[in-house]
Order: sequence, then structure tokens, then C-alpha cells
Amino acid sequence: MNMSVSSLKTVFWGATLVAGFAIAPAWAQNQYPPPSPYPQQPPPQGQYPPPQGSYAPPVLPPEQLDQLVAPVALYPDGLLAQVLTGSTFYNQIPDAASWANQHSYLNGPALASAIQQDQLPWDPGVLALLPFPQVLNYLASNMGWTQGLGNAVLAQRGEVMDAVQRERQRAYQYGYLRDSQYQRVVADPNYIEIVPVTPNYYYVPYYDPRVVYVRPRPGFFVGGAIRFGPGITIGAFVPFGWGGVGFGWREHTILVDRRPWARSWNNRGVYVHPYAAPRGHYEGPRQEHHELRGPAHYDERGHHADDHRRDDHGHDDHGHDRH
Repeated sequence: MNMSVSSLKTVFWGATLVAGFAIAPAWAQNQYPPPSPYPQQPPPQGQYPPPQGSYAPPVLPPEQLDQLVAPVALYPDGLLAQVLTGSTFYNQIPDAASWANQHSYLNGPALASAIQQDQLPWDPGVLALLPFPQVLNYLASNMGWTQGLGNAVLAQRGEVMDAVQRERQRAYQYGYLRDSQYQRVVADPNYIEIVPVTPNYYYVPYYDPRVVYVRPRPGFFVGGAIRFGPGITIGAFVPFGWGGVGFGWREHTILVDRRPWARSWNNRGVYVHPYAAPRGHYEGPRQEHHELRGPAHYDERGHHADDHRRDDHGHDDHGHDRH
């Protein structure tokens, strides 16, 4: 697909946020860019101000919500919950993506320590995504979509969760969503959960929404439609909301630190989630205590030229043992 990111933003924003807009099926198949290779550079910082005013976003019908959640509906439950909550602070995403890119040579406890030392001013819902720079880059590179997703989460959380389940059911029905070495798919008649094979060890799936939610053509190999990035351990990030995160699908609740996340459009200016490890809010310029490595130092997979990175389990970028 050769559409520019700015063109995609314009098409998507006009289609999803104007009440009553009818989406033609052929157009809908082209509204989402396929996942872009990491790293990408986010748009200029500070260009997305926090939501202002009391006007609620238009109520989106199920068809538009399905398309809105399509790029992330197949994320494992814990990561998806963090994406949904983090997207409601969309104005913080570009800065967070830049910080994550500059510190992507850190992982595990070293990254958690850097987050603490730099006294980052963002909401814990955004801090929780810092171990996943490729996810933050996707959110920052598609800001119109990210803002639309965040607004829908605030105004229509239950309907957003229902849309995720409809998309998962389609991907499961057509054979794309299955157990693998990277994740476990728990399907019952009403809900599909996606959880890590190893607790606290996440792989980010990459897929084309135009493929995985439609019936495969004869002879198409469905097993190659969903790819996975390197494994990421999140045990060190429990203080940032990873101490029990997921969904209460039946109750339409997002759970962060095993507590319902209750931010909504009406209370978005005052709600403070009761995190298990409360964190102070820092104002003013952050203090940088670490080496910054810009995109020129990275290869096509987002790794520094001087790094031979290995995750906390001794695996390489594809989950293979390097020992």
C-alpha cells in the first residue's frame, strides 16, 4: 500500500469520527497500514494537546469500532489492556516513543531503573508501554487513529471490548488465531483470551488487519499471517501497572494491578487509578541520566550496532537460545 501516513490519518479520522458515516467494505479493507518495521520516528513532539472542552466524541457503531480495534485486537490481553488505557493519554505518546527509542538498548531491571531515575512525567498507563518501543512507535506514527481509539475507550469502553472479541472470533474462525510457541489462545463460546505461554514474557504480534479477519483464499497458508517480535519480560515493571493486568470480559472491565480501571470521558480530568505502587507525578523538564542513542545507531530491527542484545531468558531476537 503506497498511501502516506498523513493521508491515512485524514481518511481514517474522517471515516471513524463523523457520526453516521457509512463505510464501504472495499474502502474499509485499506484504511489501516500494515505494521511498519521498527524503528519509526514519531511526529513532532507536543503537537497533540490534551483533550479540552466537554464535548463527548460521537458514538461509533459496531462496524466502525471493529475497524478501530483491528490493528491491536490480537495483542495478548495484558499488552492490549495497557495499549487501551495508554491511548487515552494520546498527547503523551510521541514524547514517550522518543524516550523509548533513545533508551531501547536498555531492558529489564536496567530499563525499569532508568524510568525511575529520569522521573518521567507521563501517566503510568503510558509508562507501562516503555518496554515495548515498537508498540509506542506504532501509536505515535498513527496519531489520528490513536486519539480515536483513546476517545472510544473513554466513551464506549464496553463496546470497544465487544469489538475486540468480534475481531478475535473472526481470526479464530478463519484459523489465524491459534496456540503457538509465543502465546496461548483460550477460547470459549463467549470470549477469547490471549495470554503468554510463559507468565510475564510477552511477544508482540504483527499482522495485516486486511488479512486475518477475512476468510482465506484457497491454498493460502494461514500459519504465516501472524508474526512475532522479540520476547520482552515485564517482571521488573510491576510498579508501572504490570502487577496483574487484563480484562474482565463479562463485566466489561479493564484490570490494571488487579483493580478495575475506571477512567471515562466524564472523569478523565480527575481520575487517578489506585495503583498497587503509587507513583508521584513529576512536573517540569525531566532529568536525563543515561546515554541517548538516536535512530542513526540502529539497524533495521531497531538494535544498536554495538549491542548483541539478549533478553532476560538468554534468547535472541527470534526467541532462540544463544547459549
